Amino acid sequence: MRLTSFTDYGLRMLMRMAGAPGQGFSTAEMAQEFGLSRHHLTKIIQKLAQAGYRQAYVLAGYVTTRRGSGGGAMLARPASDIRLGSIVRLLEEGQPLVECFATSGGDCTIDGRCRLKARLRAAEGAFLADLERSTLADIALRPGLRLEGELA
Repeated sequence: MRLTSFTDYGLRMLMRMAGAPGQGFSTAEMAQEFGLSRHHLTKIIQKLAQAGYRQAYVLAGYVTTRRGSGGGAMLARPASDIRLGSIVRLLEEGQPLVECFATSGGDCTIDGRCRLKARLRAAEGAFLADLERSTLADIALRPGLRLEGELA
């Protein structure tokens, strides 16, 4: 299974936030830290912040944002309450594992006769179920650790 870069960077941002609960992170500082555009990170933060308002199975957004001095993005709830499977489901929304899983059914010529589809669905379900057993607290970046490429 391959996750999109959107999900990859979303998880990295959340890991960083979980390592410093209560600290606000600006998109500018995170963009520099991860070597990404601010625009890309802003889209990820918006999706994570709006999650609770769009999906019934999420009680509240994963992040909250504040403008101004001392503002930025921070976790909206404790890292121990955030399941990794829920994050991946949210950030991978609309990204089918294979083309035939798309809402439209994709362009599959063997649909209806394919015995692989059920196995792929089961594997995807097992992958997400395994992630549900872990929380963001389990993978939080500990304070003081440098990310790869950071200078001492």
